[in-house]
Amino acid sequence: MSPSGTAPPRVAGAPAEEVLRRLQIDVTRRLDGMLHGDFEGLVPGRGSDPGDTRAYTPGDDVRRIDWNVTARMPEVHVRETIADRELATWVLLDRSASLDFGTATCEKRDMALAATAAIGFITLRTGNRLGVVVAGDGDVRVLPPGTGRRHLLGTLHAATLASAAAGGSSVDLAAAIDALARAGQRRRGLMVVVSDFLAPGGWERSLRGLASRHEVLAVEVVDPRELALPDVGVIELVDPETGAQREIHTSRDLRERYATAAGDQRQDIARRVRAAGSDHLVLRTDRDWLLDIVRFVSRRKERRRIAAGTAHH
Repeated sequence: MSPSGTAPPRVAGAPAEEVLRRLQIDVTRRLDGMLHGDFEGLVPGRGSDPGDTRAYTPGDDVRRIDWNVTARMPEVHVRETIADRELATWVLLDRSASLDFGTATCEKRDMALAATAAIGFITLRTGNRLGVVVAGDGDVRVLPPGTGRRHLLGTLHAATLASAAAGGSSVDLAAAIDALARAGQRRRGLMVVVSDFLAPGGWERSLRGLASRHEVLAVEVVDPRELALPDVGVIELVDPETGAQREIHTSRDLRERYATAAGDQRQDIARRVRAAGSDHLVLRTDRDWLLDIVRFVSRRKERRRIAAGTAHH
């Protein structure tokens, strides 16, 4: 279970201001304690937009040689790219009814909003612009990107209100990802999709299209009861998106078949995310979600460091 004090605040029944205050305190305090040194961002890396040129030095990527400038100069020149801090981070917050579920320290929608807030505060640390797209209740709301703490808090407040108001229906995740792509089409950046990815197939094609132009991170939100049923005799299950109800007996055979099917489903989601060219972070409602985010950031940074070292040799 998640250690005491690490659960995100619950959206249901709470004023948006109180939810945001809790998120701001929890995220900033713990991020400051866990992220040290020259922090490069959630998914560090070079920008893609052209910047200034400079003389080539051993170890530079030869693909960045600017041949037009080199032809006019006595030495080879490479063109720098705009730093990531000048790029935009966009978050798609899925508010389909399937996220209105949770049996551990919070509901999945609370975790999804908390993940959005954490990404926002990480973005603030690196000076990136943040924009949010909220998809739920048959509507897609775009919160334009901007910089600074005031913009971040205003965006998160609006996302909190939208998260509390949405739900009760299914979301076309593919269409929502397409809306995210349109919102961030002006310049390359980091696109984050926060969802449980339980929508019908087809969203991976939209995710692949998004990854062809941007850095993409898929944040999958999971509750432990989606992976294993308890041994509690007869229980009534309700589909939050359709309202369909069904009574089942949690026999040993059923629980084993359920666990196998749930494991296969999550492996399939992971496979489709990777095949689309996206990074993949799983956040569970029974784990320390901020610690999992920080560990992901650290692993990603180390992979980039190793890849850069290999490219230079």
